[in-house]
Amino acid sequence: MALELGAEGAGDTPGTLDVPGIDRKIAALLGTDQSEIQINDLAVNPVSHNAFLSVSRGRGANATPVLVRVDGAGTIDVVSLSGITYTELALPNAPASNPSARRNPRSSSVTDMSFVDDQLFIAGLSSEEFSSKLRAVEYPFASINSGTSVEIWHAAHGRFETHSPVYTFVPYELDGEQNLIAGYLCTPLVKFPVTTLQPGAKVMGTTIAELGSGNRPIDMVVYAKDGADYLLMSNTSHGVMKIPTSDFDTQPGLSEPVGGGDTAGVTFETILQLTGIEQLDLLNDEQIVVIARSDAGQANLEARALP
Repeated sequence: MALELGAEGAGDTPGTLDVPGIDRKIAALLGTDQSEIQINDLAVNPVSHNAFLSVSRGRGANATPVLVRVDGAGTIDVVSLSGITYTELALPNAPASNPSARRNPRSSSVTDMSFVDDQLFIAGLSSEEFSSKLRAVEYPFASINSGTSVEIWHAAHGRFETHSPVYTFVPYELDGEQNLIAGYLCTPLVKFPVTTLQPGAKVMGTTIAELGSGNRPIDMVVYAKDGADYLLMSNTSHGVMKIPTSDFDTQPGLSEPVGGGDTAGVTFETILQLTGIEQLDLLNDEQIVVIARSDAGQANLEARALP
């Protein structure tokens, strides 16, 4: 579903100001308890540079979705969706719900999305045997195809995989060719040339790094600093990684197991100043905006300098 926000796309002040205790303040705005609030995602409007938060009020099947905006004065507003123009598409072959599974596949029908030119690329699972999918949809929405089935060599698991979804990805050009750089559970980093992602095709990605097992990537952004490009990736267990992109094009694909939680492939640096990061997006050319969980359990919305 795509919402045309119009005037709701910007608050009174450009930018995003830090908001300590953002979960508590959203709960108060919605007239509920902090324990009933879950922040699901964060995205920055590239024009207004306001932060938008996807929030659930309540838990489980009865939770109510809410869209919240934070502007450069730190003002928190619930975005009114009354009368908003929107378009939608039904996702074909979505997996059936299985609450007893270790990870309910239905909740991974859509794991991430990003625009590449006029197409919206959507990562997630399908009900097919070759279940990991990347779909490309023209925008404005008109129709959706069956998508591309994607396979990877998962070095930490020592096997080829077709059932693990891409959890986060970014478009990035390598040697003049547009690619998707994708992060998976446990944490292979994989590249897919966009031209290969055709409807109905089965495509093998190139695993350019193994970044450590027992981990799930959350968000990734690409930025330039001091004449070089970097990928910044937040994770559930291994902190925030700063990865130079200079070897993405030439790194040979991994093809052997990498055991013991070791790493391999392109190099990275863990940014020790960025801890407790639950959500992350680019704010501008010099900053990111994050949801950072403090040691005391408080969720804070903060702008941080790009490392």
